[in-house]
Amino acid sequence: MRGEQMDAVVQARGGDTPEMFVHDMDATSLRAAQQMAAQQAGLSVYFSDTMHASGTRAPEMAVIPSGWFEIGSPEHEPGHDDSESPQRYVQVSRAFAIGRFTVTAEQWEQFAAATGFRPGRELIWPKGREPIVNVRTPDIERYIAWLNAETGKLYRLPTEAEWEYAARAGTHTAFHFGDMTSCKEVLFKPIFPMPTRKKKWSFMPQCAQLMWAMEVGTKPANLWGLHDVHGNVWEVTATPWQPNHLKTPSDAHQVESRGKNQRIVVKGGSWFDPAVAARSAARWSRLRDELDVNMGFRLVREI
Repeated sequence: MRGEQMDAVVQARGGDTPEMFVHDMDATSLRAAQQMAAQQAGLSVYFSDTMHASGTRAPEMAVIPSGWFEIGSPEHEPGHDDSESPQRYVQVSRAFAIGRFTVTAEQWEQFAAATGFRPGRELIWPKGREPIVNVRTPDIERYIAWLNAETGKLYRLPTEAEWEYAARAGTHTAFHFGDMTSCKEVLFKPIFPMPTRKKKWSFMPQCAQLMWAMEVGTKPANLWGLHDVHGNVWEVTATPWQPNHLKTPSDAHQVESRGKNQRIVVKGGSWFDPAVAARSAARWSRLRDELDVNMGFRLVREI
């Protein structure tokens, strides 16, 4: 069935030959593909651009190779939601770079100091290497415009497909490390761990209930070097919300016009949400102009 579906996608795209189907690759091959993509772009696998005015470093990025993957989740995956169906093959037609971490408060402060941005006085504000939260998508777009001018490079928000492809790093499981998780790997709300066959929910007493996000990089990275793709804070994408994957483009880089649709896809879950919300396929709807104490963002950079 997989082969027939892939053939149909290829024919629909004019007979192109898929570069690689990442779910069929082992860890060594996936790392080699990442290294090759970086070499072809003349970059290190992990890199940071220099900002012209201050000479400081832009957010650290990881090169992500091109390939094919399957977006969404099967019905038997623990925590599966109908919005994650149907699973679809999506092509990442060119390599790109994505942030190893979500953008931090200290990185945002550089932008604020340079542009005069001031948060609302009533907002709780993060500090240091904590993820920046309580910013709206229009504010994020202003940050990106500033960063592009400072570096001479093209940064932007990821699409949902780019985000999930990078977060999975070739895996086909609920998380990049398997189908189940604990608070050792993911920061989620411990009263709502992953459901099991015996219990839908069960409290995890060894997990402390936190009231704020952790500093970035606290939890283990995936195979391509990305931290915190599961839990900590929700991550804004550029993709307008649709209730399922029926209209998900087969080109991972494509962003459909939002028209009057003011809702966007956010990914990754958070410290305030159940473990199932932190799965690679999980997707929630938020307002484009919404801000929250558990919602931040990570950047893509064209290479």
